[in-house]
Amino acid sequence: MAHDQHQELIQILHDCAAACNHCFDACLQEEDVKMMVQCIRLDRECADICAFLEQAISRNSPFVPELARVCAAICDACGDECAKHADHHDHCKQCAEACRKCAEACRNIA
Repeated sequence: MAHDQHQELIQILHDCAAACNHCFDACLQEEDVKMMVQCIRLDRECADICAFLEQAISRNSPFVPELARVCAAICDACGDECAKHADHHDHCKQCAEACRKCAEACRNIA
């Protein structure tokens, strides 16, 4: 899996990690942080796996398909959780959209 063959996926992973990090930070600023705990937790998990998969693709890791399956599952979980808050928090809406796009892209290479 060559790095240059997957530039679009690398960008999607990067964008998803950025959206999750933004959502994580914004959730910490919400008035009812306790309500956002699962969202915060999944934002961190998702940002971390997306960044790790981005690096794995860049170094042509033989584990990319397996990591992509895990990444898709975590993106799905994060997207589902963020969607619960999307009506009240724009950062969650944007994160959910990024996670869904990333999960689909990951499934395509898994």
